[in-house]
Amino acid sequence: MSSFDFVQGLPPPAIKWTGFPKYNFVGGNNDADQVPVEHLTAASNAVLAREGATLATYGLNSGPLGYRPLREFLVGKLKRDAGIVCTADEILITSGSLQGLDLVNGVLLSPGDTVLIEQECYQGSITRLTRRGINIVGIPLDDEGMRIDAVQNALADLNAKGIKPKYIYTIPTVQNPTGTILSEQRRRDLLKLADEYGVPIFEDDCYADLIWNGKRPPAIYAMSKANNVIHIGSFSKSVAPALRVGYIVAKWDVLSRILSIKTDAGSGALEQMVLAEFCAAHFNDHVPKLTKGLRVKLDALMDALAEQFGTAAEFDDPKGGIFLWVRLPDNVDTLKLYQAALASGIAINPGTEWSVNAAHSKSRLRLCFASPSVHEIREGIAALAEVCRKEFGVPERSANIEKARA
Repeated sequence: MSSFDFVQGLPPPAIKWTGFPKYNFVGGNNDADQVPVEHLTAASNAVLAREGATLATYGLNSGPLGYRPLREFLVGKLKRDAGIVCTADEILITSGSLQGLDLVNGVLLSPGDTVLIEQECYQGSITRLTRRGINIVGIPLDDEGMRIDAVQNALADLNAKGIKPKYIYTIPTVQNPTGTILSEQRRRDLLKLADEYGVPIFEDDCYADLIWNGKRPPAIYAMSKANNVIHIGSFSKSVAPALRVGYIVAKWDVLSRILSIKTDAGSGALEQMVLAEFCAAHFNDHVPKLTKGLRVKLDALMDALAEQFGTAAEFDDPKGGIFLWVRLPDNVDTLKLYQAALASGIAINPGTEWSVNAAHSKSRLRLCFASPSVHEIREGIAALAEVCRKEFGVPERSANIEKARA
């Protein structure tokens, strides 16, 4: 046993990694076949030959906000894709959007504060708030994303109690885990409520590039006239998660406070240099190819679920992304299913880990389809159905066969 006296309140110790399971439907991984290795190699060689000597300086002679050519690329990309008009000095490069989450929380939140977030939401957002001792108010979603009437009711209720939330957190474009997209009208209504109650909005847009039809509403940040929105994004889903490059967009009065607590001496320089070189030449061609391949995998997953589970598995066709939010019959506890499935070499995300309302999501699960091949998706779902049948009697074999033959 270790003689180190660890501080109180730490999360549980990490489990030693023993490799990926045979069928891996978890994690924000992407399609290995879609990583643009050749272009990244060429970009690496070109940018290092041209600017490699700047590695001798913290910040690559671009300052603490990050490699300037990457920020300048983002200025154009954000304007074109999300309608955001900003300058390079209003963008901070981070080590993935997760660091962006931590930095924003670090300047805005203290234990006991209250925030509004989507009831089903990114697990990393929920756990970070919980560890900080934040009071979380979950807002229900429907097939169009966060329900604005529920936001209004929550704000009015909190206001009557003298409580002002520190922010409203939302993943409006390809929501995680539901895959919904908040409409432009709902974005206007959300901004109106935020203005009325003086509550800022924290917009997480890290999945926004992965939309099947390539069309999205303007970012909430772009629509705000009160400058009360912080926007974060990432290259993890559009290029490669292991690169660990994200960004924060905010006005300088906010960004200057965030920058002051970013004490890592700068995010990885090589990643920023290579991404800037790659993106300038290839990003606009790369993303449609990536989404086309992801859509093929999603179709394979939905077909496999229909074949193996029949009507026992309910889901909506998401508008983009890398995951599918599935509802099983009420008698299925997906936390127990997760444990039994993992013992059989199948990894899934139980719904309770992606919700602030465990009872509402007990029978739901999130399946990430980007990493496994189409063949692995079909085999893995068949294996998952067999485990679920043994543990919970779902799906019934006869009904499943009839559905498969239909």
